[in-house]
Amino acid sequence: MSNTTATVQITVQPSGRTFSAQAGETILEAAIRNGIGLPYGCKDGACGSCKCQKLEGDVLHGDYQAKAMSAEEAAAGLVLTCRAQAQSDVVLESRQVTDESAFPIKRMPVRVSTRTQLSHDVMRLQLQLPANDPFRYHAGQYIEFILRDGARRAYSMANAPHTQAQAPSIELHIRHMPGGRFTDHVFGALKEKEILRIEGPFGSFYLREDSDKPIILLASGTGFAPIKALIEQLQFKGSTRPVHLYWGGRRPADLYMDTWVHEQVGAMPTLRYTPVLSNTLPEDGWTGRTGFVHQAVLDDFADLTGYQVYACGAPIVVDSARHSYTQERNLPAEEFYADAFTSEADKQPQG
Repeated sequence: MSNTTATVQITVQPSGRTFSAQAGETILEAAIRNGIGLPYGCKDGACGSCKCQKLEGDVLHGDYQAKAMSAEEAAAGLVLTCRAQAQSDVVLESRQVTDESAFPIKRMPVRVSTRTQLSHDVMRLQLQLPANDPFRYHAGQYIEFILRDGARRAYSMANAPHTQAQAPSIELHIRHMPGGRFTDHVFGALKEKEILRIEGPFGSFYLREDSDKPIILLASGTGFAPIKALIEQLQFKGSTRPVHLYWGGRRPADLYMDTWVHEQVGAMPTLRYTPVLSNTLPEDGWTGRTGFVHQAVLDDFADLTGYQVYACGAPIVVDSARHSYTQERNLPAEEFYADAFTSEADKQPQG
């Protein structure tokens, strides 16, 4: 019999962590409330990042987009935890859940300390954090702005946690979406010293430091922000793992911190960098790689068996990479870590 009123127990294997879910609460909402680091991205049934294998129990799914989970996946027992409500005690499999990922989620005011335009449509915000309340997070995670009406906008932190020692602040890279209420404000009326409200950290996209496997970092557009944090983390830890960054855009201006990356290549012997552009014009004078950024990895690697891949950016890039690398290049599915950047438009039902 379905249990729609009482609290139910969720168990996550192989970690064995357990937490309770209340009636009317999705599994993901319950996990976040309990500090359990289940994977997720959009929280709106649009990206599929929260997909987990259900081992036992019954769930009821709310609406979600077909691109997030296929009928075949649902039939095979996969669930979208951001849309699934447990109808009984449930056992899930998620190898991304560890004790390490359970940093406390905090809601706090932040002050805009600097606002720097990196390209025609990318703004870097430096946000000053409260000095008396340490904010702990993994490189690669994100925060959400809480707007006046309760709406939320998510952005990845572009600086690694150790930079907090210099000053308690976080760096964000925000792309202007014309007509977007929040980004219009960032590119328009937003002033330095303005107070905003954030909550975080969120997400399961962070560096797995218990491995010595070589790393491929794949970024499109402002998906570079959390990748930048990963590079800073690797440098800070003195990692000797080989790292190859592929950063894709349409035209050269989209690689808005290209100079910074080249500086890191000079300072970090294990780091290689391949920029890839898809829509260059003759006046760009581009002589580098062209095409789709995820395809460049396929062109360069015949076998990804022994690698880890960290992919961040547009959903179509992340989804294409996940499919191609696991199906065509033998990348173990559990070694593909991703954060798909879904805009408000991405979350709308497909017509």
